[in-house]
Amino acid sequence: MNLPNSLTILRIFFVPLLVAALVQENVGFRLGSLQVTNEWLGLAIFLTAAGTDLLDGYLARRWRQVTTIGTLLDPIADKLLVSAALISLVQVRVLPGWMAVLIIGREFAVSGLRSIAAAEGYTIKASDLGKTKMFAQVVAISCMLLSVRHPALLFPSKILMWGVIVFALLSAVSYFRKFWHKVDARVKSRRRNELLLLERKRQRAMMRQRRSSRGKEGLGAATIWKPPEVN
Repeated sequence: MNLPNSLTILRIFFVPLLVAALVQENVGFRLGSLQVTNEWLGLAIFLTAAGTDLLDGYLARRWRQVTTIGTLLDPIADKLLVSAALISLVQVRVLPGWMAVLIIGREFAVSGLRSIAAAEGYTIKASDLGKTKMFAQVVAISCMLLSVRHPALLFPSKILMWGVIVFALLSAVSYFRKFWHKVDARVKSRRRNELLLLERKRQRAMMRQRRSSRGKEGLGAATIWKPPEVN
């Protein structure tokens, strides 16, 4: 396994650490004279995981180690990280639940589209809108994490989250418009070919059955017929 894929898998392992840091009460420690509390620990974990997202993509392109498994795992790791952060923020009551449901629902919808496309031989790469959405998510979630202990940041955090929702919906529409027609057309074409193949098999079976019936009739006629007797 190459280094970019290892970083992607490492990002998945950051997910339970992020949830534990955010939802557990009074999780913190001293770092010299600085008291590291829940939100700062969660922010550090989240930014480190988000940094691996930038690093694995950069290394994969620079070292020409772009693989199919990396292309599929990278968006899954991103969605797990963002979903875990959003659900944790809902748990600590700083993010409205409907915002988290809308963003996570969009992620599931795009993941489903990617799965269908992969089954049909297409690889859906991240669009520019999708990358902008991911950057907006990192900024908004980071600000929302700090608002847990600093309520003055709550209002700007919600404004940023509204921007995330706009980018999320626009990128979802872009994915569906770009790939749904191709995938839908290919599925219909494959289904049409399968039906034609089944119809041909059915017709061949009927022809063999007819030939078999004719052969039995001819054999029966030859058995019953007798030549006339000569006196």
